[in-house]
Amino acid sequence: MITLTALQTKEIVSIETGKRIGHIIDLEIDVDQGKITDIIIGARSGISQLFNKQSEYTIPWSNIVTFGDDVILIK
Repeated sequence: MITLTALQTKEIVSIETGKRIGHIIDLEIDVDQGKITDIIIGARSGISQLFNKQSEYTIPWSNIVTFGDDVILIK
């Protein structure tokens, strides 16, 4: 079992591009089925870094390939 806090420390990396995307900031859960449906990733890039502004991306849980010690690989 893994906690949200532990997930938030892992960096999200695309296996297709090798690009570092960001870190998990939240999860979307289907309460009727009791399953995680999506991860919400916060990413700082470009000019938004200057103002500490964070972009958010939603990635379906099914796109997760594997959990490593320090990273989560997604497709």
